[in-house]
Amino acid sequence: MKLPSLRLGELVATVPIIQGAMGVGVSLSKLASAVANEGGIGVISGVQIGFEEPDFEKNNDEANVRALRKHIQKARDLSPDGVLGVNLLVAISNYKDMVRAAVEEKIDLIVSGAGLPTDLPDMIKGTKTKIAPIVSSGKAAALISKLWDRKFGYAPDLVIVEGPEAGGHLGFSEEQLRTKPEPELAQIMVEVIQALKPYEEKHNKSIPVVAAGGIFDGEDIAKYLKLGAAGVQMSTRFVATEECDAHINFKNAYLQSKQGDVQLVKSPVGMPGRAIANQLTKRLETGNIPVKKCYDCLKPCDPKNTPYCISTALINSVTGDVDNGLIFSGSNAYRIDEITTVKELMATLVNQAELALG
Repeated sequence: MKLPSLRLGELVATVPIIQGAMGVGVSLSKLASAVANEGGIGVISGVQIGFEEPDFEKNNDEANVRALRKHIQKARDLSPDGVLGVNLLVAISNYKDMVRAAVEEKIDLIVSGAGLPTDLPDMIKGTKTKIAPIVSSGKAAALISKLWDRKFGYAPDLVIVEGPEAGGHLGFSEEQLRTKPEPELAQIMVEVIQALKPYEEKHNKSIPVVAAGGIFDGEDIAKYLKLGAAGVQMSTRFVATEECDAHINFKNAYLQSKQGDVQLVKSPVGMPGRAIANQLTKRLETGNIPVKKCYDCLKPCDPKNTPYCISTALINSVTGDVDNGLIFSGSNAYRIDEITTVKELMATLVNQAELALG
């Protein structure tokens, strides 16, 4: 059975796979454009995207806005006909400026998590840019939909449901994640689909629901499509590709990891995260790492009592210092055993999914 397309209004991704954003700097224009060229939706991570700009240390906000524009333009040059998105955390200090820049660059899709993007519909008003919140429960999906409906008469163009097996920051408490059985993505996704139905009917529009977190192969894709998902979001698999924007040391950390190495870590964002164990995570077990330079990049972060600077940790890892960096990953990172190309990976995933569906 042929995989269905993923439709967001007039936008059509011929392959229902969204490449999830990975920051700092793991998914930039090179990776996003490669995925878009294979029919999926390529997503640029906006978090501290200006880390390579010469004035990043002195003019953090300006550097990030400038770099975001550059990467959107570059991705569009590399994939003129593909569907491209950016992921902007609600928790970043200059969220509105980043959204404004993305909209002005005519990005196709803005994905937002790490908080509720309460005013996002107002920021894309009168444009063709689509918006998608990331949620981890049917309750959260209903809350943001009700809020957008009441304030702006708008319903989400897409909703991404992120389960507990995802990498990076997670929308669950540490208690939820450590309690067995932990929440199941399949059950959460069904609840989200149900929660969105009233808003689909009221606004006379389809709201595609995309499953994310722990999805590794085509059989996983087929499983969630059968349960009613319009597509899936995958991040971890795209790290071990030639087009991934991260340093080779970052990619090798995935290849060398074992099942027990993928663990929960605390984060200055105020949410638990999932990363590969290394010297940094071991140091954090014995206490906080003093912050030498604060970028004032996250609203919830207080440099006086934060466990460590997440910007420094993520920049270290993506630029190759994986011993002193935070290596975010999904729960299945240890299953990756080779570096491939985006083209080969997408073809494999599609073939596996179509066989599983057929």
